[in-house]
Amino acid sequence: EFLEMPTITKLGVVVVALAFIFNVGMTVLQGRKTVINLVMMIGLVGLAVFFLFSFYNPANIVMDKFWWWWTVHLWVEGVWELILGSILAFVLIKTTGVDREVIEKWLYIIIAMTLITGIIGTGHHYFWIGTPEYWQWWGSIFSAMEPIPFFMMTVFAFTMVNKRKREHPNKVAVLWALGTGVMAFLGAGVWGFLHTLAPVNYFTHGTQITAAHGHMAFYGAYVMVVLAIISYAMPIMRGRAANSNKAQVMEMWSFWLMTVSIVFITLFLTAAGILQTWLQRISDTPMSFMATQDQLTLFYWMREIAGVVFLIGLVLYIMSFFIDGDGESATE
Repeated sequence: EFLEMPTITKLGVVVVALAFIFNVGMTVLQGRKTVINLVMMIGLVGLAVFFLFSFYNPANIVMDKFWWWWTVHLWVEGVWELILGSILAFVLIKTTGVDREVIEKWLYIIIAMTLITGIIGTGHHYFWIGTPEYWQWWGSIFSAMEPIPFFMMTVFAFTMVNKRKREHPNKVAVLWALGTGVMAFLGAGVWGFLHTLAPVNYFTHGTQITAAHGHMAFYGAYVMVVLAIISYAMPIMRGRAANSNKAQVMEMWSFWLMTVSIVFITLFLTAAGILQTWLQRISDTPMSFMATQDQLTLFYWMREIAGVVFLIGLVLYIMSFFIDGDGESATE
């Protein structure tokens, strides 16, 4: 929808993005210059730059789809991973007390692997749009390596928490940080790998397997890191290092409800995708798209129930910030 909206709306997005980058950039310039700040700014600028490809709309459908993915893929598996890595590193520095130099060395390696695998890995979107055949193997090989930086983020998060030099009172922010590493690896890494090889993608492309990957990847790589920084920053903005124990318990409930429900949503959609692939594309008597959808109704209802549980978790997350109680005094 970002690429298909009217041009005037796209221009509005550019204005807002530039204003946001200016705001963050000026704040960074007035503060301490660190590797984490630099990585985040590169990610934010890249986010704006790669959106500009959405203004290029060639008449040739192959060329249109070729440049389409310079926004979609290089956002998700390129510059956003820089932003994700920098935010995760910031939260871990603040909550664990681990030396900045140690965390920044991890960040260097993670970002290098992200760029090496993510840029050429764009080729897994070029399998069936009319591009040269070599993209099937370039895309397969490099996109198969894309789980590596996500796995490194998981190891990074748990290693930093295990090496922590102090117990931060905001335990739930640490929980969100750890969850980010795990769920990003599972959603973007493992579920992405399941259908990224060209011989497999030939059958699974555009099925509910893609939707399963999208749900868990979005939650792990986007949603959780945003909730992590909110959980860390909100108490400090209100004059304390952490919310009350009662509020944190409620937020932990929201964490587990949302995380477990998104796992079930992913599993239900994966099962639906496997059945869809068989009935519609592999069977000796393939069914039409709509006839196949009728066979998947049970999975969609189970996914709906899991979605309601996720909504309950989200409501609890919001409510946790309004729970009364004595929080820790802000020290940072």
